[in-house]
Amino acid sequence: MTAKAVIEEIKQLPRAEQTRVIQFALELARERQTSGDVSLLSPKELGELAKNMVETADPTEADRIQEEIVRGFYGRSHA
Repeated sequence: MTAKAVIEEIKQLPRAEQTRVIQFALELARERQTSGDVSLLSPKELGELAKNMVETADPTEADRIQEEIVRGFYGRSHA
């Protein structure tokens, strides 16, 4: 399953379940940051992006934000 497919599934979840996914992503990002990968976004930045992606009605903007989340989560060199 691709990151894009996962994100599309997350968009379909109820708000409470989306929150659980975001919390998991933030925890994982925090763990990865402590491993020394400085190219990752902070948990706060990832959370803001995830919130914006869920709230936008513009599919093009949602895709752009999704790509930024993936790069910020896995590292800037991962696209």
